[in-house]
Amino acid sequence: MKRILTAGLLIAAVLIAGCGQKTTVTRVDTGSTIDLSGHWNDTDSRLLAEAIVVDCTAARWIGDHMRDAGEPPVVIVGAIRNKTQEHIATDIFIKDLERAFVAGGMVDVVAGIEERDQLRDERIDQKVHASPETVKEFGRELGADFMLIGVINEQNDEQGGKRVIFYQADLELVNVQTNQKVWIGGNKIKKLREQSRY
Repeated sequence: MKRILTAGLLIAAVLIAGCGQKTTVTRVDTGSTIDLSGHWNDTDSRLLAEAIVVDCTAARWIGDHMRDAGEPPVVIVGAIRNKTQEHIATDIFIKDLERAFVAGGMVDVVAGIEERDQLRDERIDQKVHASPETVKEFGRELGADFMLIGVINEQNDEQGGKRVIFYQADLELVNVQTNQKVWIGGNKIKKLREQSRY
């Protein structure tokens, strides 16, 4: 009797597992906009970064720096804090900002803290293992003139199956030498998510 019951349970488990949902995966263009949940996604990150960099590099500070220094400003993207209730991969947003700055061609962008540490380790390794004529020297790093820092906030409103999701990225460009804020800006994204009860 126990064998029949065990066999029956095993068959039932196999049948139930076989009746589950089928998963299909389709490759899509990485530039396409797909918004499944209404939460922050890759498109939000890219669009905000591009809009912020256009606004930032159109501001007066860049001309002032070119007049005073005679060369393009050097920018480092610092910490971007996530103050939303959801997980936002701020590293992706930081890379989108760096990518937009480089693509714009108006500023030079230098490596962040973690990247600099890797590069410094590489220079140490070269002193031991590379040929003398190819060893890269210490003390030749390009120092940043300005640091871009900021925060991402969200505000939500929900009623009867509808939800408005509002993201605001507030960023500041700060002179590294003087701590003067030379640009304050940002951008916003607002989404309406409607969920049917049936």
